[in-house]
Amino acid sequence: MELNEMLEVSILLDYYKNLLSDRQKEYLLEHFEEDLSLTEIGKRHNVSRQAIYDNIKRGIKILRNYEKIIGFHKRDLELKAQLEELKENFTKKNLESIIEKNF
Repeated sequence: MELNEMLEVSILLDYYKNLLSDRQKEYLLEHFEEDLSLTEIGKRHNVSRQAIYDNIKRGIKILRNYEKIIGFHKRDLELKAQLEELKENFTKKNLESIIEKNF
């Protein structure tokens, strides 16, 4: 898995981890935040490496689907871009526009 993909999953976990099953959440957190290998996670939970792999793959698919449907991360990126633009070109009108668009 590429670094960009790992970063994406880690970010999506921050947003949507509580919507996963307890098992998927635990495996994903151990893999992406504790940097445990699939084998280490399997030993920790007394399950096969393949079972861990399957749960992580399913969990990643679920996280991406939540982002596609809910879009919290996308919304936050858009808001950040608007605020960066405001920082460069601050006017009360621009600020009011951002507030109106987002809230």
